[in-house]
Order: sequence, then C-alpha cells, then structure tokens
Amino acid sequence: MSEPVTDYIRFEHAVSGLHNVPAGEQIRWLSRRCASDLALPGNDFWVFDNRLVRFHHFSGDGQPLDDEFSEDPWVISLCLGAFEAVWSRAVDQAEFEPR
Repeated sequence: MSEPVTDYIRFEHAVSGLHNVPAGEQIRWLSRRCASDLALPGNDFWVFDNRLVRFHHFSGDGQPLDDEFSEDPWVISLCLGAFEAVWSRAVDQAEFEPR
C-alpha cells in the first residue's frame, strides 16, 4: 500500500481486524516502499489450488472492470513466487499501524 495510507486503507484495516482475522483469515500489509525490488504481476490476483489464476482488472479511477483467468503453469508459478516474496516481507495485521 502507499504511505501515508488513505482513509480507505484505515477502514480496510479496521474491518479486517474485526471480521476477517477472527474468521481465520491471515492478513499482512506491505508498503510499496518495501516492494520496489520485487517482480510483481501488474494486477490483483488470486491463485486457486495451484492450478488457476484469476486476475482482476480495474479502471484508472479504481472501478472494477473484468476478470482474466489463466491455467498456464508459467503464469501460476510467477504468481505463486510473487505471493511468497510479498508475504515474507509483509507485516502481520496485529502489528501493522496504519499511518
């Protein structure tokens, strides 16, 4: 995320701590400043069962557009590697203080 954080990021952090974490979700936060040397896909993504990637596309003003799916093993490997790199550097929800 960008810093200083936006009001929306503060909202996401608060809501995640109240609902997502108690439900069992693990959440971590990473400043863009700490990700400069990571090779990351250009879009938000989810990997399902190590066999399917869903990319979510947004417009320039942040509106959701459409989704793209891939079962290409190279794309899946790229996304899994990016996730692991980010996850290892990110700060746990309980330790993150949005500023």
